Amino acid sequence: MIPEQRRRAYLDAMQVATWLPRTELPFAAASRLELLEPQQEESFEPVPEPVAITPAPVREAPVERPKIEIPRPGAQPRQAVAEPVAEPEPVEEKPARVSAPPPRFSLQLLRAGDCALLVELPTGQPFQSRDPAYILLKDLLRAAGLPDSPQLLGEPVRWPLLVRGNMDQGPQAALEFVQSFVAARLEEQPSTCLWLVGLPAIRFAGEGDEHSYNRELQVDGLGACWALPGLELLMEEPTRKRELWQAMRRVRQRWSPPAHS
Repeated sequence: MIPEQRRRAYLDAMQVATWLPRTELPFAAASRLELLEPQQEESFEPVPEPVAITPAPVREAPVERPKIEIPRPGAQPRQAVAEPVAEPEPVEEKPARVSAPPPRFSLQLLRAGDCALLVELPTGQPFQSRDPAYILLKDLLRAAGLPDSPQLLGEPVRWPLLVRGNMDQGPQAALEFVQSFVAARLEEQPSTCLWLVGLPAIRFAGEGDEHSYNRELQVDGLGACWALPGLELLMEEPTRKRELWQAMRRVRQRWSPPAHS
Protein backbone atom coordinates (compact mmCIF):
# COMPACT_ATOMS: atom_id res chain seq x y z
CA MET A 1 0.00 0.00 0.00
CA ILE A 2 1.14 3.55 -0.68
CA PRO A 3 1.83 5.51 2.48
CA GLU A 4 -0.90 7.99 3.25
CA GLN A 5 1.37 11.00 3.12
CA ARG A 6 2.73 10.10 -0.29
CA ARG A 7 -0.79 9.34 -1.53
CA ARG A 8 -1.94 12.79 -0.46
CA ALA A 9 1.08 14.37 -2.02
CA TYR A 10 0.19 12.71 -5.30
CA LEU A 11 -3.40 13.93 -5.00
CA ASP A 12 -2.23 17.45 -4.24
CA ALA A 13 0.07 17.35 -7.24
CA MET A 14 -2.91 16.36 -9.33
CA GLN A 15 -4.91 19.18 -7.69
CA VAL A 16 -7.39 16.70 -6.15
CA ALA A 17 -8.80 18.02 -2.81
CA THR A 18 -8.87 15.62 0.10
CA TRP A 19 -11.96 15.89 2.36
CA LEU A 20 -12.33 14.58 5.86
CA PRO A 21 -15.66 14.57 7.68
CA ARG A 22 -15.95 16.88 10.71
CA THR A 23 -18.15 14.40 12.58
CA GLU A 24 -18.19 10.70 12.72
CA LEU A 25 -20.30 9.14 10.07
CA PRO A 26 -22.64 6.34 11.05
CA PHE A 27 -21.28 2.93 10.41
CA ALA A 28 -17.95 4.44 9.43
CA ALA A 29 -14.70 3.16 10.70
CA ALA A 30 -13.11 5.08 13.51
CA SER A 31 -10.78 7.81 12.37
CA ARG A 32 -7.17 7.50 13.08
CA LEU A 33 -5.81 10.42 15.01
CA GLU A 34 -2.50 10.51 13.09
CA LEU A 35 -4.37 11.29 9.88
CA LEU A 36 -5.96 14.36 11.45
CA GLU A 37 -2.59 15.89 12.31
CA PRO A 38 -1.18 18.35 9.81
CA GLN A 39 1.01 16.58 7.37
CA GLN A 40 4.48 17.58 6.45
CA GLU A 41 4.97 17.82 2.78
CA GLU A 42 7.37 15.31 1.46
CA SER A 43 10.01 16.87 -0.62
CA PHE A 44 10.45 15.39 -4.03
CA GLU A 45 13.54 15.92 -6.04
CA PRO A 46 12.65 16.71 -9.59
CA VAL A 47 13.89 14.16 -12.00
CA PRO A 48 16.09 15.94 -14.55
CA GLU A 49 14.72 15.71 -18.03
CA PRO A 50 17.00 14.25 -20.62
CA VAL A 51 18.82 16.97 -22.41
CA ALA A 52 19.31 16.51 -26.14
CA ILE A 53 22.95 16.77 -26.98
CA THR A 54 23.38 18.96 -29.99
CA PRO A 55 26.63 18.41 -31.86
CA ALA A 56 28.83 21.43 -31.92
CA PRO A 57 28.66 23.22 -35.27
CA VAL A 58 31.59 22.62 -37.53
CA ARG A 59 33.40 25.83 -38.17
CA GLU A 60 34.17 26.44 -41.80
CA ALA A 61 37.61 27.52 -42.72
CA PRO A 62 37.72 31.28 -43.20
CA VAL A 63 37.82 32.32 -46.84
CA GLU A 64 40.93 34.26 -47.58
CA ARG A 65 40.05 37.51 -49.26
CA PRO A 66 42.49 39.14 -51.58
CA LYS A 67 44.46 41.80 -49.90
CA ILE A 68 43.92 45.25 -51.26
CA GLU A 69 47.05 47.26 -51.24
CA ILE A 70 46.51 50.86 -50.35
CA PRO A 71 48.94 52.99 -52.29
CA ARG A 72 51.17 55.08 -50.11
CA PRO A 73 52.05 58.59 -51.08
CA GLY A 74 55.12 58.63 -53.26
CA ALA A 75 55.05 54.88 -53.79
CA GLN A 76 54.58 53.47 -57.29
CA PRO A 77 51.90 50.82 -57.68
CA ARG A 78 53.12 47.37 -58.32
CA GLN A 79 52.49 46.05 -61.79
CA ALA A 80 50.98 42.64 -62.07
CA VAL A 81 53.35 40.21 -63.64
CA ALA A 82 51.64 38.90 -66.75
CA GLU A 83 52.18 35.27 -67.42
CA PRO A 84 53.67 34.58 -70.85
CA VAL A 85 50.94 33.57 -73.27
CA ALA A 86 51.83 31.12 -75.94
CA GLU A 87 51.54 32.86 -79.29
CA PRO A 88 49.56 30.96 -81.92
CA GLU A 89 51.60 29.49 -84.71
CA PRO A 90 51.52 31.71 -87.78
CA VAL A 91 49.30 30.28 -90.46
CA GLU A 92 50.60 30.76 -93.94
CA GLU A 93 47.88 32.50 -95.87
CA LYS A 94 47.68 31.66 -99.52
CA PRO A 95 47.29 34.70 -101.73
CA ALA A 96 43.79 35.04 -103.03
CA ARG A 97 43.48 34.24 -106.67
CA VAL A 98 42.59 37.41 -108.51
CA SER A 99 40.84 36.64 -111.76
CA ALA A 100 41.30 39.00 -114.65
CA PRO A 101 38.24 40.97 -115.73
CA PRO A 102 36.42 39.34 -118.64
CA PRO A 103 37.16 40.82 -122.07
CA ARG A 104 34.29 42.15 -124.15
CA PHE A 105 33.91 41.46 -127.85
CA SER A 106 31.54 40.16 -130.51
CA LEU A 107 32.68 37.91 -133.36
CA GLN A 108 30.88 36.51 -136.39
CA LEU A 109 32.02 33.42 -138.26
CA LEU A 110 31.43 33.55 -142.03
CA ARG A 111 32.31 31.46 -145.07
CA ALA A 112 33.28 32.73 -148.54
CA GLY A 113 34.39 30.10 -151.05
CA ASP A 114 37.21 28.00 -149.61
CA CYS A 115 37.92 30.51 -146.83
CA ALA A 116 36.37 30.96 -143.39
CA LEU A 117 36.28 34.41 -141.83
CA LEU A 118 36.15 35.24 -138.12
CA VAL A 119 35.25 38.93 -138.15
CA GLU A 120 34.93 41.42 -135.31
CA LEU A 121 31.50 43.09 -135.25
CA PRO A 122 32.21 46.80 -134.73
CA THR A 123 28.76 47.53 -133.26
CA GLY A 124 28.31 44.18 -131.54
CA GLN A 125 25.33 43.42 -133.80
CA PRO A 126 25.15 41.24 -136.93
CA PHE A 127 26.06 42.90 -140.19
CA GLN A 128 23.43 44.76 -142.19
CA SER A 129 23.65 45.10 -145.97
CA ARG A 130 24.18 48.88 -145.78
CA ASP A 131 26.68 48.90 -142.92
CA PRO A 132 29.93 50.64 -144.00
CA ALA A 133 31.95 47.87 -142.35
CA TYR A 134 30.06 45.18 -144.27
CA ILE A 135 30.53 47.05 -147.56
CA LEU A 136 34.27 47.21 -146.89
CA LEU A 137 34.32 43.47 -146.18
CA LYS A 138 32.63 42.76 -149.53
CA ASP A 139 35.31 44.87 -151.25
CA LEU A 140 38.05 42.82 -149.57
CA LEU A 141 36.45 39.55 -150.69
CA ARG A 142 36.19 40.72 -154.32
CA ALA A 143 39.82 41.83 -154.26
CA ALA A 144 40.79 38.40 -152.93
CA GLY A 145 38.84 36.64 -155.69
CA LEU A 146 36.24 35.21 -153.29
CA PRO A 147 32.40 35.44 -153.35
CA ASP A 148 31.28 38.79 -151.95
CA SER A 149 28.14 37.36 -150.27
CA PRO A 150 29.58 35.40 -147.33
CA GLN A 151 27.52 32.71 -145.61
CA LEU A 152 26.80 32.91 -141.89
CA LEU A 153 28.11 30.02 -139.79
CA GLY A 154 26.13 30.03 -136.56
CA GLU A 155 25.20 32.88 -134.26
CA PRO A 156 27.64 35.64 -133.24
CA VAL A 157 30.01 34.82 -130.40
CA ARG A 158 29.54 37.41 -127.65
CA TRP A 159 31.81 37.57 -124.63
CA PRO A 160 31.32 37.41 -121.71
CA LEU A 161 28.80 34.63 -122.01
CA LEU A 162 27.13 35.34 -118.66
CA VAL A 163 26.38 38.70 -117.11
CA ARG A 164 26.40 37.20 -113.61
CA GLY A 165 27.81 34.06 -112.08
CA ASN A 166 30.99 32.62 -110.64
CA MET A 167 32.23 31.03 -113.85
CA ASP A 168 35.69 32.10 -114.94
CA GLN A 169 35.32 34.35 -117.98
CA GLY A 170 38.82 35.74 -118.15
CA PRO A 171 41.03 35.97 -121.26
CA GLN A 172 42.19 32.37 -121.08
CA ALA A 173 38.63 31.07 -120.84
CA ALA A 174 37.63 33.28 -123.79
CA LEU A 175 40.53 31.94 -125.89
CA GLU A 176 39.62 28.32 -125.18
CA PHE A 177 35.96 28.93 -126.00
CA VAL A 178 36.57 30.77 -129.27
CA GLN A 179 39.08 28.22 -130.52
CA SER A 180 36.75 25.34 -129.63
CA PHE A 181 33.83 27.05 -131.37
CA VAL A 182 35.75 27.75 -134.59
CA ALA A 183 37.41 24.31 -134.62
CA ALA A 184 34.01 22.61 -134.38
CA ARG A 185 32.70 24.60 -137.38
CA LEU A 186 35.82 24.00 -139.46
CA GLU A 187 35.55 20.29 -138.78
CA GLU A 188 32.12 20.35 -140.37
CA GLN A 189 33.26 22.50 -143.32
CA PRO A 190 37.06 22.55 -143.76
CA SER A 191 38.69 25.65 -145.22
CA THR A 192 42.01 26.36 -146.89
CA CYS A 193 42.58 29.55 -144.86
CA LEU A 194 40.95 31.24 -141.88
CA TRP A 195 40.79 35.03 -141.94
CA LEU A 196 41.08 36.65 -138.53
CA VAL A 197 39.66 40.14 -138.98
CA GLY A 198 40.09 42.45 -135.98
CA LEU A 199 42.18 42.33 -132.82
CA PRO A 200 39.71 40.21 -130.73
CA ALA A 201 39.69 37.54 -133.47
CA ILE A 202 43.50 37.57 -133.68
CA ARG A 203 43.92 37.45 -129.90
CA PHE A 204 41.31 34.84 -128.92
CA ALA A 205 41.58 32.55 -131.95
CA GLY A 206 45.12 33.04 -133.26
CA GLU A 207 46.83 33.85 -129.92
CA GLY A 208 48.37 36.94 -131.50
CA ASP A 209 48.29 40.71 -130.99
CA GLU A 210 48.42 43.94 -132.97
CA HIS A 211 51.92 43.04 -134.17
CA SER A 212 50.40 40.12 -136.07
CA TYR A 213 48.53 42.31 -138.60
CA ASN A 214 48.96 41.18 -142.24
CA ARG A 215 50.90 38.08 -141.17
CA GLU A 216 50.20 34.39 -141.56
CA LEU A 217 49.73 32.32 -138.39
CA GLN A 218 49.69 28.58 -137.85
CA VAL A 219 47.30 27.68 -135.02
CA ASP A 220 46.84 24.18 -133.63
CA GLY A 221 43.36 22.91 -134.45
CA LEU A 222 42.62 25.81 -136.81
CA GLY A 223 45.33 25.42 -139.43
CA ALA A 224 46.60 28.29 -141.56
CA CYS A 225 45.30 31.74 -140.53
CA TRP A 226 45.71 35.26 -141.88
CA ALA A 227 45.54 38.20 -139.46
CA LEU A 228 43.90 41.43 -140.69
CA PRO A 229 43.20 44.77 -139.00
CA GLY A 230 39.60 45.36 -137.96
CA LEU A 231 37.15 46.82 -140.44
CA GLU A 232 36.56 49.88 -138.29
CA LEU A 233 40.31 50.45 -137.94
CA LEU A 234 40.75 50.24 -141.73
CA MET A 235 38.04 52.90 -142.20
CA GLU A 236 39.58 55.18 -139.58
CA GLU A 237 43.14 54.73 -140.88
CA PRO A 238 42.97 54.27 -144.68
CA THR A 239 46.78 54.11 -144.91
CA ARG A 240 46.62 50.58 -143.53
CA LYS A 241 44.88 49.39 -146.68
CA ARG A 242 48.11 49.60 -148.72
CA GLU A 243 49.90 47.15 -146.44
CA LEU A 244 46.82 44.94 -146.55
CA TRP A 245 46.78 44.77 -150.38
CA GLN A 246 50.47 43.88 -150.45
CA ALA A 247 49.98 41.07 -147.91
CA MET A 248 46.94 39.76 -149.82
CA ARG A 249 49.06 39.14 -152.94
CA ARG A 250 51.26 36.78 -150.98
CA VAL A 251 48.47 34.98 -149.13
CA ARG A 252 45.82 34.58 -151.84
CA GLN A 253 47.72 31.68 -153.39
CA ARG A 254 46.31 29.56 -150.55
CA TRP A 255 42.72 29.78 -151.89
CA SER A 256 43.23 30.80 -155.52
CA PRO A 257 44.03 28.10 -158.09
CA PRO A 258 47.25 28.63 -160.01
CA ALA A 259 46.82 30.48 -163.29
CA HIS A 260 47.41 28.37 -166.42
CA SER A 261 49.58 29.82 -169.11
